[in-house]
Amino acid sequence: MSQELINAITGMNEDDALKVANQLLASGTNPLDILEDCRKAMDVIGKRFEAGDCFIPELIFAGEILSQISSLVKPHLKQAAESKKIGKIVFGTVQGDIHDIAKNIVVFMLDINGFDVTDLGVDVPPAKFVEAVKRTGAKIVGLSGFLTLAFDPMKETVAALKAAGLADVKVMVGGGQIDEQVCQYTGADAYGRDAMAAVALAKQWAGG
Repeated sequence: MSQELINAITGMNEDDALKVANQLLASGTNPLDILEDCRKAMDVIGKRFEAGDCFIPELIFAGEILSQISSLVKPHLKQAAESKKIGKIVFGTVQGDIHDIAKNIVVFMLDINGFDVTDLGVDVPPAKFVEAVKRTGAKIVGLSGFLTLAFDPMKETVAALKAAGLADVKVMVGGGQIDEQVCQYTGADAYGRDAMAAVALAKQWAGG
């Protein structure tokens, strides 16, 4: 863990954050460890937001810093060597939420574990998830959300999939404030506490 990187992000110091991320990559730090530090930093900022100690502009700015770090890190992540994918997954951050660092970590992990992932990005309305599942034939959907305001859009997305006749599609939820209780509230099939849990769930559901 790089406390220096976490401090730079939580302090909204863009130049320092990028400088430290580059130094970590140059020194051979595991790229996933860098993304995990980003997630921890975002967790701190999210708690500040929930407490009313920071506001939407800070969240957006922090998100921009994290996106830049993700762009630096992505080329260093080994892509899956397997040509045969073990399953199709549609993934996205739900409507009203613009956080993508946790989603990106999970998408990377699913990708390098042999899944064909359709990443819908952030602020994704329920209808877009339904359309993507129909288009790709995916049997697994991942809903990411960071703040409490993501709970209802997650619930609405699960309901939209069922209403569209896609009740056989498995749905996992995860993100900053998400837990088992929230999973039950949304009607999702499972809660993934981190990227490795999400991969394990996906493999289980895909029969891999």
